[in-house]
Amino acid sequence: MILYPAIDLKDGQAVRLLRGEMDKATVFNDDPAAQARAFAQAGCDWLHLVDLNGAFAGQPVNAAAVEAILAAIDVPAQLGGGIRDMATIETWLAKGLARVILGTVAVENPALVREAARAFPGQVAVGIDAKGGRVATKGWAEVTDVDATELARSFEDAGVAAIIYTDIMRDGAMQGPNIEATAALARAVSIPVIASGGVSSVADLIALRDCGAALNGAISGRALYDGAIDLAEALRVLKA
Repeated sequence: MILYPAIDLKDGQAVRLLRGEMDKATVFNDDPAAQARAFAQAGCDWLHLVDLNGAFAGQPVNAAAVEAILAAIDVPAQLGGGIRDMATIETWLAKGLARVILGTVAVENPALVREAARAFPGQVAVGIDAKGGRVATKGWAEVTDVDATELARSFEDAGVAAIIYTDIMRDGAMQGPNIEATAALARAVSIPVIASGGVSSVADLIALRDCGAALNGAISGRALYDGAIDLAEALRVLKA
């Protein structure tokens, strides 16, 4: 199982939010590229990037920070937030991103997800952010009546590379991931699933790995910045 260190970008800085609330941001590094380099040097295989401002704006906002990160690392990175048209997808992949994450448009324009997945095999993921099992969009500002599992199933034949499943109420709260819901989603689809939200210890990572569903990976942010998870140690445990 892959551990994806997260770098969430707000106003050009690496931050973490509490349950997705922009006014509850903690700045952990004002040099995201340096943070990315530190994660890469610790041995991570991937990075998970989020343009928080972009998620609300509906278009890239922290592009300069993302580009600096890509220039600083030699490991693949995936990015979500404000990617809602084919031109933006093409631009980011051309700049060196390994994978784009489509969230809001997966609900509002699923045809775009399918088109992008066909055009860029292996480079398009779907981000499903859920609150009480219902999908939230536009930077988690709007909760829809769309069921998370049904949305995931609707892309079974689309060729998407992965589904990033986030339990919003766990995100940044350091209270552990929603293992039951994540495992249930992973068992419901054949698409690789990446767990996100609440991963706060190596024990959480082990529990996700051993949950009975074949998860592709897990994303962790605040726990890495706070020191609750030592990245090098976690990577050793997951690869053991």
